[in-house]
Amino acid sequence: MRALGIDYGDARVGLALTDSLGITAQGLETLHHKGNDKIVLKRLEEIINEKEVTIIVIGMPYNMDGSKTQRAEATEKFIHKLKCKFNKIQIEQIDERLTTVAAHKTMNFLEINKFKKRDIVDTISAVYILESYINKLKNSWFNCKNSIWYVKVQIIFTYKIL
Repeated sequence: MRALGIDYGDARVGLALTDSLGITAQGLETLHHKGNDKIVLKRLEEIINEKEVTIIVIGMPYNMDGSKTQRAEATEKFIHKLKCKFNKIQIEQIDERLTTVAAHKTMNFLEINKFKKRDIVDTISAVYILESYINKLKNSWFNCKNSIWYVKVQIIFTYKIL
């Protein structure tokens, strides 16, 4: 599984990519598109073909109370374009709340020059989006594994009692 993480914005799109095993996420690039989604879709097609991407994970902007932001409508339209163009690729949405805040904290910790921050903040946000998805998968697999273990214990216990 190789996943591509997307932090979609009006002027810039941050991209991140997992390793071939889907364990870690690395920043890839920031696309400056100034509202032209054709530029973004063309570059995504190149990346998907070159890197053999099987899943696209895009951040969905929500407010802190869980309601959708004004950006959510534009993001949903872009997701529709993704689904039309890449109809054989799984497309997942993930809550992107506070990813930009986390990206800024990371850049401040690393003492990134303030003039370079604008160029990489979206890529770092895309990494956080992809890491959230990876962690979601790990947690669901762990819970599933525990459920299976519980069922096995129940079956064995029931069998021994009878």
